[in-house]
Amino acid sequence: MSLLVVGSVAYDSVTTAAGSRADSLGGSALYFSASASYFTNVSLVAVVGEDFSKADRKKLSAREVDISGLETAKGKTFRWEGIYDTENLNFRETIDTQLNVFADFSPSLAKNNMSHPCLFLANIDPTLQHEVLTQMNPKPRIVALDTMDYWINDHKDNLSKTIENIDVLFMDETEIKSFTSKSNIFSAAQAVRDMGPRIVLVKRGEYGAVMFNEGNIFSVPAFPVESVIDPTGAGDSFAGGFMGYLSNMNDFSHETLRRAAVIASVMGSFAVEGFSTDRVGNLNRLEIDDRFRGIAGMTYFKPLENEEDLFSKPN
Repeated sequence: MSLLVVGSVAYDSVTTAAGSRADSLGGSALYFSASASYFTNVSLVAVVGEDFSKADRKKLSAREVDISGLETAKGKTFRWEGIYDTENLNFRETIDTQLNVFADFSPSLAKNNMSHPCLFLANIDPTLQHEVLTQMNPKPRIVALDTMDYWINDHKDNLSKTIENIDVLFMDETEIKSFTSKSNIFSAAQAVRDMGPRIVLVKRGEYGAVMFNEGNIFSVPAFPVESVIDPTGAGDSFAGGFMGYLSNMNDFSHETLRRAAVIASVMGSFAVEGFSTDRVGNLNRLEIDDRFRGIAGMTYFKPLENEEDLFSKPN
């Protein structure tokens, strides 16, 4: 199957304990595409300004991402600048946000982008997410959505209406508790599932993620990374791995969903090992396979046999 992502492409200026990088490629659609394109055919819909360089277009095309839906508008490309806490990379301070052409982004899908069987609505205004969904014909087999605290806090009603029409929701632990006013992720995930989505993935940063799927709960650890360079885009890369694998497999069984969650963790771990898409955009299949096997090895243990219990000593 093919996969459509609608979101942002930006220039980011980031400072972390590992250093800094100015005006590097960023944006939710960019990170998602870089990750998902290892597994499936990806088409990207976003907007950039007249300052978006030919070299950066080539970087997108090099990943064999269809960028025919990348609109160039009069003005400058969306820019974001942030500084991460040197002691805790889960915290960052936004120094500057310049929406520029992204402020007027109103995605209008070309005919070739209306019929993708998989759709990922990246972190943009929930009203725009809903408008994209209504343009799809026929409705995709699977629709996933990511969001952030700004939309949860200030646009909750619109976000809720959009979430009612999707299949997969990505939120981090703080976001889903805030969105549902629940005190733990289990009751929060159930509250979201009652709204419509059958699959909820709760991202927990360095502690991995938990997936809720029709009563089936699966926890995947984060792959241990020795040196975290830049956490920007890790969540989008996580989602890209998950949706990219599902698109490739064309199967939504419990086992396939569990594999997809592990692959999501793998792709998120690569994203933090470099600025921009330096790492997650330059992988080979062996590296991805090795980390997948690594997580399997980390989590394997011998289960109880039919008549065995934990308190009986072996003969």
